[in-house]
Amino acid sequence: MRKYTDFWMGLRGMLKLYEKMLKNVCTAHDLAVTEADILGFLKNNPDKDTAADIAELKMLSKGAVSKSVDSLIGKGLLQRCPDKQDRRKIHLKITPEADPVISDIIKVQEEFRNAMFDGFTEEEYRTYEDYRIRLFENAKKTEEAGIDAGESIV
Repeated sequence: MRKYTDFWMGLRGMLKLYEKMLKNVCTAHDLAVTEADILGFLKNNPDKDTAADIAELKMLSKGAVSKSVDSLIGKGLLQRCPDKQDRRKIHLKITPEADPVISDIIKVQEEFRNAMFDGFTEEEYRTYEDYRIRLFENAKKTEEAGIDAGESIV
């Protein structure tokens, strides 16, 4: 059982470290962590640029995404762009005013990655990537199979 505790504590510790690093950007640019996270997500995933994409892939509530998007638009860092084929679909685009924020977010992401993989050889990093992909595929496959909280998988 201790291995599971260590695993979850390790994941939570990594997330907390990233959020702590990101908070420096938030303070410098008067942003909430979710707002900075959304900007970073849109920069790294330009083809996943709707509020629904963000909510699904970041596992955030639609309400939290909507509130953060409205705030970012109000700050001039995002704009809404209707889809040319489907007027019901709204794309979110980063504005040029967000460039300094994006630059700082990218620096934090690089610093975080460098800290997490400090001392890893290129081969070890590739091995990690292979395992990460398999773990995420297994999680998705299990979720799609309908395994819910409290339900036995045995």
